[in-house]
Amino acid sequence: ESDLWSCLQRFSEEIRELHGTDSVPYLDAVPSPLQFHREWISANRPCIIRNAISHWPAFHKWTLGYLRTRVGSKKVSVAVTPNGYADAVYKNRFVMPEERSMLLSDVLDIVEKKSKPPGVFYIQKQCSNLTEEFPELVEDVENHIPWMSEALGKSPDAVNFWLGESAAITSLHKDHYENLYCVISGEKHFILHPPSDRPFIPYEMFQPATYHVYEDGSFKVVDLESADKVPWIPVDPLEPDLIRYPAYKETKPLHCTVRAGEILYLPSLWFHHVRQSHGCIAVNFWYDMEYDIRYHYFQLLDSISKTDT
Repeated sequence: ESDLWSCLQRFSEEIRELHGTDSVPYLDAVPSPLQFHREWISANRPCIIRNAISHWPAFHKWTLGYLRTRVGSKKVSVAVTPNGYADAVYKNRFVMPEERSMLLSDVLDIVEKKSKPPGVFYIQKQCSNLTEEFPELVEDVENHIPWMSEALGKSPDAVNFWLGESAAITSLHKDHYENLYCVISGEKHFILHPPSDRPFIPYEMFQPATYHVYEDGSFKVVDLESADKVPWIPVDPLEPDLIRYPAYKETKPLHCTVRAGEILYLPSLWFHHVRQSHGCIAVNFWYDMEYDIRYHYFQLLDSISKTDT
């Protein structure tokens, strides 16, 4: 077992050296599709691209006032939690937010601190919520990223809209997508782990539950009785419990801030934890990953990690 652990440590270190992932590099211009595929997608390396969306009308138009005028009277899906953590481990449960249908103008009142109802509010519903819930805004952005679509030979599976309070936090997880995360205003703060850190990132099985909000504003965690247990990462990279999860200290997370007008390329299977400035507005594009040798290497590493634990 100790030999396997040592091998996993060396493997992770060698992958970091190979990828040069001590920090997230910046590109000052949009790359060609061929260059991006060769240097970033194939290498499964993140980067931040400057000056990539400054031509979007949204970059100049999407103030909170514009959103209020354009779509303030529409009802949208909002995640509501007592603590800002949606889809996260809480009191030995995997707790999902209350999904509340609200007028966008009411959400903007909360973001602008004109009203202060209990809880933390975050427009974070995925499933292409930009096109499904905000069709009036679609004309202000591109419906895909041309150089990424050409590099991958496909269109995005989903285009998502994000807006919320600074207290809203996305817990550490990974996705089976090539992700282009575009910040329109404000800042997003990412903590990233490469897939090679998988042996040191714990997963446990949790009873799924959801928050229920009572009329007095109090929150209760309600189990989803008929649902199967969910594998999730219990460690919080902001305050990791290294006594309970000592292997996590073997990781070397990358920290980066994505500012207005920038795009983070977040490769598939990279673990990420996300915070934001208050009222940050962002759009991301999910492209389905290729289930190629990189995916199979990760599956092997995942299997070894489970065996080791």
